Amino acid sequence: MTPARLPTAVQLSACIALALAALPAAARPLVQAPEPEGEPWSDNVIASEDLAPLPVDPEIDFDPSGLPRSFTFEAIASRTERGDDTFHEFGLRFGGFRETADHGTLSLDATLTQSDRRDDASDVGGTATLWQRGLFLDGGWRGNNGIGVLNTPSPSLLREQHRFFLPTVPFAGASTEWTRGREDLVVQAALGRAGVFNGARVVGFDVADGNVGTASFQFKPARGWRAAISALATDGLIVPDDFGGSFFQDGRTEALHGALAWSDARNGVNLNLQASDGYLGSATGAWLDVRNMRGAYTHRYGVFNLEPDLAWGAQPINNDSRGAYYRVAYQHARWSWSAGLDRVASISGNSFDGWYGTAFARFQATASMGYGGNLALRSSRAQDALSALWFVDKTTRWGQSRLQFEHLHSRGAGDDDDSWELSVDQSLPLRQGRRLSLTASYGEVSYEGEAASGVASLSAYGGIDLGSRITLDGTARWTEGDAFRGADLNLNLAWRVSSHWSLVATIYENQGSQRSPFIIDPLATEQAFVSLPRDRSVFLSLRYERQAGTSAGVLGGAPGMAAGSVTGSVFLDENGDGERSASELPAANVTVLLDGRYAVRTDSQGEFEFPRVATGAHTLEVVPDNLPLPWFLEGENGERAIDVRVRDTTRVDIGARRQR
Repeated sequence: MTPARLPTAVQLSACIALALAALPAAARPLVQAPEPEGEPWSDNVIASEDLAPLPVDPEIDFDPSGLPRSFTFEAIASRTERGDDTFHEFGLRFGGFRETADHGTLSLDATLTQSDRRDDASDVGGTATLWQRGLFLDGGWRGNNGIGVLNTPSPSLLREQHRFFLPTVPFAGASTEWTRGREDLVVQAALGRAGVFNGARVVGFDVADGNVGTASFQFKPARGWRAAISALATDGLIVPDDFGGSFFQDGRTEALHGALAWSDARNGVNLNLQASDGYLGSATGAWLDVRNMRGAYTHRYGVFNLEPDLAWGAQPINNDSRGAYYRVAYQHARWSWSAGLDRVASISGNSFDGWYGTAFARFQATASMGYGGNLALRSSRAQDALSALWFVDKTTRWGQSRLQFEHLHSRGAGDDDDSWELSVDQSLPLRQGRRLSLTASYGEVSYEGEAASGVASLSAYGGIDLGSRITLDGTARWTEGDAFRGADLNLNLAWRVSSHWSLVATIYENQGSQRSPFIIDPLATEQAFVSLPRDRSVFLSLRYERQAGTSAGVLGGAPGMAAGSVTGSVFLDENGDGERSASELPAANVTVLLDGRYAVRTDSQGEFEFPRVATGAHTLEVVPDNLPLPWFLEGENGERAIDVRVRDTTRVDIGARRQR
């Protein structure tokens, strides 16, 4: 029997063609005619009047009548152990604001405190400050008036110092400021009794016997030009006391400060002249700072002459120095480098006299890795020092990492010291509501001719949101060497009990020694380590707050606008990478301004917060009133543009730098 033959390719093709021809028309592919064009797409807009009302939240008790207003009431208790001394502090704080139709915004901040800090005596004190802001008058004038415990005002031009900062003076009295246009004309005046702030957790104020008076004037004489002058007279000098605070010492000082500046988009010149006359004697000062941008290069240079005993009110300022400096910086997509040279001479021969030079370079090798280094040289009659730093930054799935090696060699007064340190920083990419940075380091430290001592350190900085109402933040540091041991702990627990009540608890403990031996800036202290007594503090705060008005008020916008919030921190950026590492210290009690109008101060962890900020573009400015030398803020670190989104929290970490 003959087997069946397989069908050929021609036969298969014919069968498929006959099957397709037999299909009904509805089953055939529609390739003959194109589909008809549909209607253009449009979003379905839901009218607000068609929306169902939101369910009533039983925890929210809001009165929508009247203009926006709010008030807060806070009770605070603290216990502090410092060395062999123990003291307690109790306080009450009241604050609030009220918008008016014709008289601007009125705000009040008052405290009442009781403490047994000084000689086991019960001290009762407090503060009270009443502000009227945004008072608009005919002719484009806007006024801000204050009464109570204040700081002396200062025009913006006198605060734009590249290297020298003039502090404000606290006083109890009255202050007024009037501005026309966009600072086309600014007039300021203040008068009151001098004094000093006190208190560990609740701010108090000790009024002294002397008076404080100041008057300032700023204007724009021509396009691109600004000029300002300020006069200040004080009776006294602020000096530190034995309790970690300060007191007012008698002595009258009169000072005058004038500035003239010209600037355009790429260049700037700033000339400052100062004179003071007081119980320490008469002195004058002058400094000229020039900024020049050419392509990717930025040049900055200047000269200064500050006579001994130069003073500004009740606060010490730079004096007894004469010299010049030059800075150059280059910025490219992948390369950035900078260098600087300072010549500083002591006029009296009793302060630093020598040369100081720095150089920094960084190369972004790939999108995830960069490396660079820094050199700093200081040469004086008493000591020569050379510091070198190398680092590698790497971004991986485990977050941002930095490996850093630092070496310091110093020679002087018969001593020859070498110190080195190797550290690793790691910022972990955790899910929303959690944050953690870790630092580990080991090195050998030698100073004042002593034998090298091995030092190991572990640090952690982070926080966690325990649900929607509780937040825990903190820093921890442990250091151990051959001859000492140190530890720092700072924990802060915030619990929003209800829509009106909140509870905050803080635990702080510090013991041992701390100080970086690698800071060789002429403005830094020479002592490598500072021995600190054991310091342990516990703070507890219970707060009640309430808002009312036609709509809840927002910062930087009209009432009723969509709002978010702004949080962040100010810290001492030791390695200069712009990221807050666990080993880097916070900058506490530093003023942060939102849009130049709303002010808060950083807490013990350097944290700050602006709740209910209007959506859109805003500016944050840090006033370096309490930054320790030689730290400073420059460029975007001093003033930063931010964008706030609705129902979102914008976080900004601002690092203070030092010359490296």
